[in-house]
Amino acid sequence: MPSKEDVLTVLSAIKDPDLGRDVVSLGMIKDVTITEGGRVSFTFELTTPACPVRDRFQSLARDLVAGIPGVTAVDLKMTANVRAAFNGRGHEAAIPGVKHVIAVGSGKGGVGKSTIAVNLAASLQLSGAHVGLLDADIYGPSVPGMLGVYDTPKVQDEKLVPLEAYGLKVISIGLLAGADKAMVWRGPMVSRAIEQMLTDVRWGDLDYMIVDLPPGTGDASLTLAQAIPLTGVAVVCTPQDAALKIAVKALQMFRGLNVTPLGLIENMSWFVCDDCGKEHHIFDHGRVERSAQRLGVPYLGAVPLESAIREEADVGAPVVVSRPDGPGAQALRKVASAIAARVSVQSFRQLPVINVR
Repeated sequence: MPSKEDVLTVLSAIKDPDLGRDVVSLGMIKDVTITEGGRVSFTFELTTPACPVRDRFQSLARDLVAGIPGVTAVDLKMTANVRAAFNGRGHEAAIPGVKHVIAVGSGKGGVGKSTIAVNLAASLQLSGAHVGLLDADIYGPSVPGMLGVYDTPKVQDEKLVPLEAYGLKVISIGLLAGADKAMVWRGPMVSRAIEQMLTDVRWGDLDYMIVDLPPGTGDASLTLAQAIPLTGVAVVCTPQDAALKIAVKALQMFRGLNVTPLGLIENMSWFVCDDCGKEHHIFDHGRVERSAQRLGVPYLGAVPLESAIREEADVGAPVVVSRPDGPGAQALRKVASAIAARVSVQSFRQLPVINVR
């Protein structure tokens, strides 16, 4: 009859491509049981439900264990446990119950940052994660319209209760002040509003909070970086040189605030002609990936310029939910998986090393 050691030995051949270690030493294999009849049961616990290699891990683990002499059947349960970030800052600085806060920023407006943020949040939720979405774009809150939510959040025990849309918990200044009201606020008022949306909201337990920042390098970004421990920031840009140069400045600003750059996202990367089916790179091609390599940050992927993304946003639906099989939705899901993978890597690398004598 096979032993537990036999099972762990064969499974140690599976290496996590991002963490660079085998899944057994990473503690991903749990609850190994073996019956007298040779049936092996175990749990494979991923670091994120949005793991980009989930299917490959599942099939490889099943095949390896099934190949052990004496194994008659394999019961494999795939789960995920998002580890909270460790960043050296006290727990009082964090939002209770929120494991990771991921900012989505851009150097300038008009690059599709909010559309990306909404679909990233929805993609992570579709994978099985608990996700919140904070619209911190005080002067131009567009998240409510993209999710089709317009009600005013209720207050419970002196805290706001987020609205829910597509499984996401959502708060936006547009829900509090009115969708048509212009926010003519100076910097201190912007900072205070963001602090309140972070701390005076009943967010509950979340694996990820996605924060849609306003474009640029102003008060909102500074407040967010200083108020809570950010897991990292993903910067959205388009391929043309003018937009990319400003995006790089935004990334460098976050580096100066000791916020980890999760990487660059290239939006509006290509367009497919309806008539000829040819792929066109309207705003140039390859600049964002080359810039990511030069800056030493991950290139998180590219998203096409696609009418379906805009059409679904206009009617209040993330394209990854309403048209999941389209090329735009698939590209957005891949970007979300890449971000989740980077967050997992960062969580492992930031864990303190404890020497036990």
